[in-house]
Amino acid sequence: MSNTDTDTGPGSDTGTGTGGTAQQQPLDEAAAERLTSAPVEHRAEDSAPALGVIGWLRWTWRQLTSMRVALILLFLLSLAAVPGSLIPQNGPDSMRVERWKAAHTTVSPIYEKLQLFDVYSSVWFSAIYILLFISLAGCIVPRTWQFAGVLRSRPPAAPRNLTRMPVHATWRTDARPEAVTAAAERLLRGRRFRAHTVGDAVASEKGYLREVGNLLFHISLFGLLIAMAWGSLSGGQGSKLVLEGQGFSNTMTQYDDFQRAPFYGPDDLDAFRFTLDGFTATYQTKGDQLGTPRDFAAHVRYWTGADGGSSHRAAIKVNQPLEIADSKVYLVSHGYSPVVTVKNAKGEVVFHGPTPFLPQDNNLTSIGAIKVGDYGQKDGKPVQLGFAGIFSPTAPVTADKVTGWNSLFPAAADPKLILNVWAGDLGVDSGIPQSVYQLDETHMKQLKQDGDLARAALKPGQGWTLPNGYGTLTFDGVEQWAGFTIAHRPGNGVALGSSVLCVLGLIGSLLIQRRRVWVRATTATDGTTVVEMAGLARSESAKIAEELADLAVALQDDAPARPDEPDEADKPDQAEDQAEEPDQAEDQAEKPDQAEEPPSGGADRTEEPEMIEKRG
Repeated sequence: MSNTDTDTGPGSDTGTGTGGTAQQQPLDEAAAERLTSAPVEHRAEDSAPALGVIGWLRWTWRQLTSMRVALILLFLLSLAAVPGSLIPQNGPDSMRVERWKAAHTTVSPIYEKLQLFDVYSSVWFSAIYILLFISLAGCIVPRTWQFAGVLRSRPPAAPRNLTRMPVHATWRTDARPEAVTAAAERLLRGRRFRAHTVGDAVASEKGYLREVGNLLFHISLFGLLIAMAWGSLSGGQGSKLVLEGQGFSNTMTQYDDFQRAPFYGPDDLDAFRFTLDGFTATYQTKGDQLGTPRDFAAHVRYWTGADGGSSHRAAIKVNQPLEIADSKVYLVSHGYSPVVTVKNAKGEVVFHGPTPFLPQDNNLTSIGAIKVGDYGQKDGKPVQLGFAGIFSPTAPVTADKVTGWNSLFPAAADPKLILNVWAGDLGVDSGIPQSVYQLDETHMKQLKQDGDLARAALKPGQGWTLPNGYGTLTFDGVEQWAGFTIAHRPGNGVALGSSVLCVLGLIGSLLIQRRRVWVRATTATDGTTVVEMAGLARSESAKIAEELADLAVALQDDAPARPDEPDEADKPDQAEDQAEEPDQAEDQAEKPDQAEEPPSGGADRTEEPEMIEKRG
């Protein structure tokens, strides 16, 4: 009391006297706080304990293993894969990458720094992948353990007031309570409910496969990630362009490019070889889809094993790879190889053979370069020739500045080879890698003919006399080539199985409804038995009312309703208010918004979801 007398005495300043000062007001406020009986309010930052390193690690782990973060990471992973489908990737499509870089010189350096040409092996994609992997693992393990505990435990006991449940039914019967509960347990077990009797009520639950579907979905997704990681770490692939009549042996030196993995190298390659005997391609010849490919087939002979053995024949088509041991040979591209013969001024053949040209459009208008590195000497000096140009499988009659020599049809109906010629040093002996489809013109000089740049448009069988006495070039004909990808992916089977199980688990988690049903039988004051049934769905479902009505009808075979008693479901408010008059209850039962139940029992729905959740 001394503190009270001191703070409220005449010598204290309450803020209304003339002798008080502004500096005394905080003291008065503190005194008022000591006098009040209200609880002291503390700020969150003052009362919250410091987490520390362990606390922050625990909080981070809980956030990472939450379902919300797992879904966000899954969305980010799918979003991160989009650039890989829009931008050509190194390895499986290196030629297309080079063409893309040549056509987009401004953004190519930026894309390289962002690893957009190697999306699936980039640092940022791998980070999302690993975080999703950890998140799923941390989510599956405790959830599986919790579900195992639910399976070992019994369904929860019946709530005290079943008539307050969202769906319920009640009636009176002459059967004994023990007989009703025994019949209810048999009925529920016959409908594949897990049921047991506790006191005067039967508790049952059904739909555990819903959680099984959820776990199967997450475990399958986890398996899919493992399969992808397994394929990336223990698989590899390479590409090879093969001309008609030539072959390929599955060794590292035979590949045009090869993408290896940490646990897959040259010693792991399967021993086989094959030869491309021919290539057939068919196209739509009329209609709106003129020129659309209809069928591609690479006809090959292949040998397996280190010793070769006997040969086998096969046709490799798009989406129909050739499986040899643990490797698959895919047909990925197709084009033309003009066959030319180059003779020097003495008439000696210095070059002969096919040269692959690279398609640029759907009609297979192709570009390429013919490099004659062994031409010899001209005017006492070593010289090399280079030809660059266009191959048109079905060339227009004449070319103008707008259309050029673009092909009109992808098949070789009227082929034409258009070439320019350079002389000088090709740079092939410098040791610097260069594209086989382009000329390095750094040390080359383009030749002229009749005062203009030397150029020729040749049909098969036609020749061209080169300017300045460099000899002749003859266009002998056309051969085809096929591009193959040889891939070793050990996780494909696991990925396929995981994908199927993932879909099945998702279907189960969406279609199966988990629900609970309780049945209570008690003795009323008049000696009859009051049967109460109630159902509760663990998810929003309208079928619980139909199922409960069906169970009520089936139970009345053993506990028939008394014909002289009205159904308790018609009087939902009578148990709430015993003081209500009979004529008022009858008026409420006749209202249109309260459905009248048949004498045999039924189901009624009320609007008290909050109370049901607390009691359930």
